[in-house]
Amino acid sequence: MKIVEITPSTLMGTVNIPPSKSMSHRSIFCAALSDGISNIKNVLLSEDIKATCESMEALGAKIKYKKTDDKREIYHLRIQGTPRPKLKKEKIDCGESGSTIRFIIPLLALLDERVTVTGRGRLVSRPLDSYYEIFDQKKIYYTNKYGELPLTIKGMLESGIYELKGDVSSQFITGLMFALPLVKGDSKIVITTDLESKPYVDMTIEMLTRFGIEIVNNDYREFMIKGNQQYQGADYSVEGDFSQAAFWLSAGVLGGEIYSNDLKFDSLQGDKAIVDIIGKMGGNIEKLLLGYKTTRSNLHGTTVDASQCPDLVPIVSVLAALGDGMTEVVNAKRLRIKESDRLDAITQVLTTLGADIAQYTDGLIIRGKSKLKGGEVDSFNDHRIAMAAAIASIRCEEKVIVRNAQSVNKSYPNFWEDFAGLGGVINELEHGE
Repeated sequence: MKIVEITPSTLMGTVNIPPSKSMSHRSIFCAALSDGISNIKNVLLSEDIKATCESMEALGAKIKYKKTDDKREIYHLRIQGTPRPKLKKEKIDCGESGSTIRFIIPLLALLDERVTVTGRGRLVSRPLDSYYEIFDQKKIYYTNKYGELPLTIKGMLESGIYELKGDVSSQFITGLMFALPLVKGDSKIVITTDLESKPYVDMTIEMLTRFGIEIVNNDYREFMIKGNQQYQGADYSVEGDFSQAAFWLSAGVLGGEIYSNDLKFDSLQGDKAIVDIIGKMGGNIEKLLLGYKTTRSNLHGTTVDASQCPDLVPIVSVLAALGDGMTEVVNAKRLRIKESDRLDAITQVLTTLGADIAQYTDGLIIRGKSKLKGGEVDSFNDHRIAMAAAIASIRCEEKVIVRNAQSVNKSYPNFWEDFAGLGGVINELEHGE
């Protein structure tokens, strides 16, 4: 276990935002299913992305890794695809990556071979009910351990109509979108409730288009997918990640002057909403040539709808805790089934640090203060909770100690180095079990 002690200080300077985890997952899946060779540039090999690479190698893709950054785990991936996946391993370990497991399960159901998927941490119990309901309807064999991993499947995914709820996770929709173009007949995905996280579906469709797959979006209610399609190799450079940029953009409005570079202004990423949220809260945020500049601001409360950008809630809660007035976070129930129960985790962390925050079933109410006091918190082994606690330290009166600080490796292995590079004062207390 890594424990980090942070002495409150103002962060200032320039940070190069790491590549998008969401776009990296999608591009690697598409490249690995393609006919030919694809070059995927600017990939951050976080724990989650490693899980996706290793999982697709287990289906026959060949990946060559070339490191392109001396200071960060940034790689150029040369991927020889496998147009018809072939099982190289009987067991596939998805680590702690929800995207990896939900994207790959429909592909495994194409194989008509017995295969087991495993994972670690919270992934073992994260829900896969949407797939189990489909397997029951389509008579695809599966077994699990009292509803948890490991999951074993053996069956043939066929064309047809697939009904999915839109308020559980868009990852199930994406998983079917990867697999159904490869079956013989045409298919239709029908969304039975309002679709949350629409931007993630948009990102999937955009990536599929790059690799030669066509999907027709009928107002997010139905998605029409022709069968017998073929992925074609393509080259792609991964854009900067607004989910990670959110921490540095927020650090700027809480403290000094921060330039967050390598961001695409017309990105489809849902977490680009952080730009509007900061503006809505009165934050000084300015678009520049390479990204955004944020400077210390007097923030005020607002209402934040988390339905399309759930990953922003931990850092937005920090902004709310240090603004004037009340902020309400609504439509956030899916945060209870993330790497941690994020509504509970951020409530516990910010309460310990001295914030006025209360949780309810699907949201938060936060009354802001000018300062927090500090204290010792746990990350709940959740990368976004650890990073949110670090940014909160900027406006704390006493030191902040973060336990399980290694959790950032899931998505952002260089987070603590970047934090120190902007003037953050950190002391690693210990490594242990």
